[in-house]
Amino acid sequence: MTQSPPPKAWMQDSLREGYSALSRGDHQGAIGCARRVLTAKPDLPEGHFLVGLIAQDRSDLATAVQAFGSVTKLAPSHGAAWAQLARLFMRMGHINRADDALRQAVDHQDGNPAVQDAIATVYSLLGDQPAAAGWLDKALAQQPRHLGFLVNRANNRMFLGDFDGAEDSLRAALAINPDSANAHWLLSNLRKATDARHIAELERLIAGSRSPQDLAYLHYALGKEREDLGDWDAAFTAFAAGAAARRSTLAYDEAAEVAMFDALKQHLTPDWLNNRPPGCADPSPIFIIGQPRTGTTLVERIITSHSQVHSAGELRQFDSALRRLVNYRGRARHSAQLIQQASGVDVQRLGEAYLSTSRALRGTLPRFVDKLPTNYRYLPLILAALPNARVIHLQRDPMDACFASFKQLFADAYPHSYEQGEMGRHHARYFRLMQCWRERFGDRFLDVPYEAVAADPDTHARRLIDFLGLPWEDACLDFHRQSGAVTTASVVQVREAAHTRSVGRWRRYENQLAALKDALLAEGIPLTLPH
Repeated sequence: MTQSPPPKAWMQDSLREGYSALSRGDHQGAIGCARRVLTAKPDLPEGHFLVGLIAQDRSDLATAVQAFGSVTKLAPSHGAAWAQLARLFMRMGHINRADDALRQAVDHQDGNPAVQDAIATVYSLLGDQPAAAGWLDKALAQQPRHLGFLVNRANNRMFLGDFDGAEDSLRAALAINPDSANAHWLLSNLRKATDARHIAELERLIAGSRSPQDLAYLHYALGKEREDLGDWDAAFTAFAAGAAARRSTLAYDEAAEVAMFDALKQHLTPDWLNNRPPGCADPSPIFIIGQPRTGTTLVERIITSHSQVHSAGELRQFDSALRRLVNYRGRARHSAQLIQQASGVDVQRLGEAYLSTSRALRGTLPRFVDKLPTNYRYLPLILAALPNARVIHLQRDPMDACFASFKQLFADAYPHSYEQGEMGRHHARYFRLMQCWRERFGDRFLDVPYEAVAADPDTHARRLIDFLGLPWEDACLDFHRQSGAVTTASVVQVREAAHTRSVGRWRRYENQLAALKDALLAEGIPLTLPH
C-alpha cells in the first residue's frame, strides 16, 4: 500500500492553530482549522483526530466516535485514537467495544505519555485500579511535573485507599500550579480538617476566580473543611455558593423528568410484568438502588466482603442495553418516549444484553453487585429481564438524603441536586415511584433503611446475606477492612466502620434548608422516616 505523503507545512501550521484554539475553548476557531485541512486532504488522520477532540470537548460523543474511528481506519496503528475511542465507549456504556479499543491502544501505544494517561483512565473506568496505577506511573516517569497526570494519580491512590500517596501527588500538583481548584478540592476530601490553614488559601482563590467550574471545586472544598471544624453557618454558605456555581453549568429538564416518571407508572404495571415472556434466568446480578449518598456504598461493601460476590461498581449497562434494543434515538437523560418504547422490549434479550455488555466488569465470582442508584427507575424492567436477580433498595430520611447530595460535588450525574427546590421535587418523585413499585412488586425486592444499618450493622448484614441466599461469612462485618478499590463519592468514608454521625445532620442547617423542607412538605413527603 502506498503511504500518503505527509501534510504540507501550511496544514501542519493550521493543525497547530486548531489545537491552540481548542485549548482556549475556541471551538469555532478549531473547527475552522480542521475544516481547512480536511477540505484539502480528506485522508489526513490528524485532521480527523482534531475533529474528534473538538466533538469530545463539546460532549458530541457520536461525532467524536465517528472522527476517531476515521483515524483508526486511515491509520490502524494510531494508539492515541484507539485510546480516545476506548474512553468514549466507556462514557457511553459500550464496555465490550471499550475493551476491544483498549487492547488496540495498548498494542499500538508508542510511549506517548498522553496516550498512557488515557489508557490509565479506561482501566480505572473498567475497575482495574492497579492496572491504571501502572500506566499512570509510566506517564509520570516521562512527565513528572504534568499537572493532569498528578491529579489523576491522586484519584487513583484514593480509590485504592492509599491516602498518603494521594496527598503526595496532590502536593506535587499544587507545587506546580498552586491555583489548581480540582487539586485543592481533592485535598480537602482526603482527611478531616483540624485547623484553618487551608481555608485561608481556598478563600484567596475564591476571591480571584471567575470560572464556575473552579468556583464549584473551591466552594465545596471550603464547605467541607468548615464543616470539619464545626463552623456550620460558614459551611452552608460555602456549599450553597458551590451548588449555585455548579448549577450554572448544567442543563436540567425537570418537565422531561416529570413526564418520564409518569410514563414509568403508566406502562410498567403488574399486568405488564405478568404478561412478559420469561427473561434471562442468570442469578448472578445483585442490584443496589435508591438515591445517591444514602448508604448504597456501605451496603455494597458489606455484601462484597463475601467470598462469592464481586463489586462491579456503578454500571450504566442496563440503561444502555435498553436504549440500544428499542433503537431509541434521543440523547436526553429523561424521556417518556423511551419508557413507552421500553414497555415493548424483548425482556430476555434485554437481560442477555446487560450481562454481555457488563462481562468485562463482572469479575469471576458467582455473583456481582451493580450499585448504580438510578436503576430504581427501571425496577420492573429488571424484574422482567433478570427474574432471578436480587434487588436491594436503600432508604434514608428525606432531609438527610437530600442534604447529603446537596453538599456533594458530583462528576456528571444528578443535575437536580444543586438547587433546593429542584432537589426536593425530585426526591418526591423518587419517593412516590418507589411507593408505587412497593405496592406493585414489593415482594420482589428488599427495603433497607440506612439509619438501621448504620446503628446495627451486624443484624442487617446477616439480613442482607440471607436475602441473597448466601451462607454467612464473618468477613461481612469487617467490610471497612476490605482492600478493594472504591470509586464513588464515599471513597474515604467507607474505609471506616459503620457509624451514625451523619444521621440527622441536616438539623444543624435547618434554617438554611427551609426551601428544601418546604418543597418536600408541599409534595407530602415526610422529613424523616420510621425506622
